[in-house]
Formats: sequence, C-alpha cells, structure tokens
Amino acid sequence: MSKAADLVPMPPDGGEGAHAERGCRTLSPKNSGEGMTPETVIEYLQTLLVPEGPKAGEPLQLAEYQRQFIRGAMAPGVMVGVLSIGRGNAKTALAAGIALGSVMGVWDTQPRREILIAARNRDQAKTAFQFVVGFIDGLPEAEQELFIIRRGSKLEVEYSERGGGLIRVIPADGKSILGGAPTLAILDERAAWERDKGDNLENAILSGLGKRDGKALIISTSAPDDANTFSRWLDEPPPGSYVQEHRPPFGLPADDLDSLLVANPGAREGIGASPDWLVAQARRAIARGGSALSSFRNLNRNERVSSEDRSVLVTVDEWLSAEVSPDELPAREGPCILGVDLGGSRSMSAAACYWPETGRLEALGTFSTSPTLADRGASDGVSGRYVEMQERGELFTLGEATVPPGPWIAEIVRRLDGITPACIVGDRFRHAEFVEALAKANVRAPFIWRGFGWKDGAEDIERFRRALFDGHVKVVPSLLLRSAFAEAITLVDPAGNHKLAKARSLGRIDAAAAAVLAIAEGARRIASPARKARFAWA
Repeated sequence: MSKAADLVPMPPDGGEGAHAERGCRTLSPKNSGEGMTPETVIEYLQTLLVPEGPKAGEPLQLAEYQRQFIRGAMAPGVMVGVLSIGRGNAKTALAAGIALGSVMGVWDTQPRREILIAARNRDQAKTAFQFVVGFIDGLPEAEQELFIIRRGSKLEVEYSERGGGLIRVIPADGKSILGGAPTLAILDERAAWERDKGDNLENAILSGLGKRDGKALIISTSAPDDANTFSRWLDEPPPGSYVQEHRPPFGLPADDLDSLLVANPGAREGIGASPDWLVAQARRAIARGGSALSSFRNLNRNERVSSEDRSVLVTVDEWLSAEVSPDELPAREGPCILGVDLGGSRSMSAAACYWPETGRLEALGTFSTSPTLADRGASDGVSGRYVEMQERGELFTLGEATVPPGPWIAEIVRRLDGITPACIVGDRFRHAEFVEALAKANVRAPFIWRGFGWKDGAEDIERFRRALFDGHVKVVPSLLLRSAFAEAITLVDPAGNHKLAKARSLGRIDAAAAAVLAIAEGARRIASPARKARFAWA
C-alpha cells in the first residue's frame, strides 16, 4: 500500500495515487487483477434515477469525489474502502446504489449473492434500505417485478435473476451473521457504533468476506476521538484498503468556508447543503456554543471532536480562543507558577509554566525512552501523535523505563532559562516523591500541595475556567495541550463540584492537569490583595 502526499491529484484513470483539496486525503493500494472495473460501477450508477429530494426523478449524476471513491474502493485488489466525509454528502445513497448494482449481478456474476447493510441499530440501517428501495422504484417496471421487498421484522431485498441475490439489513450484533458469506458489506456510520458490539460485527463481516472475495465499504462522518475503531481504519489502514478522508485542518474557525468545503465537497456540486447554508449554520452554532458547536464540528465539519460536552473540562473552541501566534505571545514577565503532574511508571509527566501578570502559558510533556514514542502512540490509539509532539518541541524523553522525578524537574527548570519559579504546584497524593525530587534537583522554591479530589479540584477547575474565559491565558498552538484538553472531562458530585478525569482509559490528560494547577494558583495570586507592611510600637 502506498501513501501519497496530500496535494497530489488522483490520476484520471483512477490508478494509484491520492487526491486532496486541503484536508482531503486518500490512500490506495496498487490495482491488480482483472474483471470488474470501477468504470462499470460508475456507468451503472448513472443509469439510476434520484429517488428523493429536489432532483427526484432525474438521472443520477456522480460528483467528482464520489467517482474518486468508487475508483479507489471498487478497484481490483481492494478489500475494504473507507470514506469519511461530512453529513449530508450522499455517502449512504452512494453505497445503496452500489449495493443495488451488486445484488443485480451487474459486475458480480456469482450465484446467490449476499449483500449486508449494517448499522448501529435497525432504524439507522433503514435509511440505506430506503435508498435501495427508492432506486428500485426508478427502474423499468419489468425490472421491478424481479425484486421481492420485505419490510416486516426483517428488512430484505431479494433479486431473482442472474443467479439471484439478497440484500439484508442487520444491527450491530456480530452473533447474527456468524457463518455468513457476503459478497459486499456496507458498514454505515461506523463511528457511531457501540464499541464492543460494533467490533464484533465488523470482525464477523470481514472474516466472512474472504470466503467469496467480497468487499466492504466502511462509511461514516468522523469519530469523536482517535481511539475509535473507525479512526484506526483511517489512521492505520491495513494492506488491501483504500482510504478517502475529507477532514479540514484542526483549529480553524467553524465558519471558515474553505475548510467547510473540504468536509462537504458535495456543496460545490449541488449535493446536500449549500455553502451559504453551511456558513449560516456554523455561525448559529458559534453563537450557541457548547454542544451545538461541538456537534457541528463533528458532524458537519467532519472533525474529531466529541459532541458530548456536558462534562468536558472545556470545549475545543473555548480552548482555541486562548491560542495566539508566536508574535502575539506575551513576554515572560512577573512571577512564574510551575504546575507539575508527575506521571507513574509508564504514564506521562507534564509541566505547565504560567505567568499570571501577562497570561503566558507554556507546557511540556515527558515520556521515558522505552517503549518508543511510536509504540506508545500505537498502544494509546493516537497513531503518530507523540512523535509529532516531539518534532514540534512539546514533548521530550528522559530516563529508560521510567521518568526520573529529580532529573525531570531539574530539566524543566533549566528550560526556563534562569527563571526561578515563584512556586511549584503539585498533587498532594505524590508528596513524598516530590520532596525527594526537589532535593535531588536542588530546586529551592516553595511547594504548594493541591488535591485532585472534589475539594481542591472544584476550586482549581473553576478558577482555571474563569481565567480562560476572561482572556487571561495565552499560548501558542500546542498539540500537547489540544490533545490533553480533548481527553479531559470532569466528574460532578450531587453538590455540583467538579474534579478532573479522563474521557477514556488510554487518554493522556497530564498536561491539562498541570495547566489547571498552574493557572488556578496564578489566579489566586492575582486575586489576593497586596499585603501592606505593618509597624508595631515597642
């Protein structure tokens, strides 16, 4: 399998290569073998009639990004085609048309062909089923009579000619298809499937495809995080896969039109929402904020942003408001607060330096050298993110199997270029380790102990949020901090107190924890009135 650069156009003949319009990327294996060609699929789909919408009854016209996907996913030698694109770009309709052509034996002459349409639940898969039925209704009457459509407890479409075929709709329960041998499988909105049941279903489908040289089409809007199985398909596709992802660069405003069109290429060609509608919806989401904005980023911008923000520490857009260019970053002036989160034997250690008088924030993360950053990224489900952080200067390695606390703190202080921290803030639970580390590092600064429970945690989180929302935090774009805050949630007790927690077990929120400690302490110092000297008469 080859990986092409983001801006290399795909050859017109659909051969090996990739196409991207700023954010859209594809990966494709070398074409091999003979038989059905992708052009056969394209020609067939254009004989169908649009089943619904403003253009209902008109001949189906494929957009360029749809042709691109067909040429990649339906090429000989490709077992799995993966498409990630914003909501409303006709990905389900496209897959339904391919399912209809497959069951009719247009390019597959195997007898008793079996096509599976799988989704998280029956109602969700029914959307694709209805597209199939809609396309059938547009066929000549003589052809329609060859189909038997079942809409009862089972949603099925049976075809009686050319050896016969069956389209089945199934929910995400792997046990329901054990022993099957599909010739084509469509996994619709894969990112929304329940983790365990979804993985079981996917594994059962893929194992059955090998019996009859079948193909799988995995289509979805972006998953909320890198650990999702659909994200792994995009980031680490196995041999025999074709990947086409329409995802804009991270960190752009939600109403940026160019990046909206990256995630919604159909808008240029009259498919789905218009560019004006997308911009208008983006601005409404920005005005509403919270879950509305997170949901818009995830579904319409196709970004990996969790739409469940009821307990997140801060939303993506709230954190991005603190990012500035290096030229706009305030100076290192006034006292420096050093927040530290000392990692365990295998976790990350992180430090955040905060200057409350100017609002400047810097953060560094550290892992031990063994295992490598690439291996850690693979095991944590974030692919090459740690390696990228190291290349950006936000992450470094120290120690062999563990990060030694003393040398680590000494290295953090050394990187302050002669600035002595006004204080160091850390977790009370690690008191003994911090005392030993400070002695070994020969760092002379007062240490402030804070807990991560309900009492201290609720106060620190509230002070951190207030400082962030009031514009008292300025930081250059940091992949380390973006990743940490994306993984950070808060647990809320019945009294409404918050404490910091991970969104997933493999998430790394150490840098976020260190930043919360440093900024909260800085906010306390700014809020405290200056003490005046008092004289006492003898």
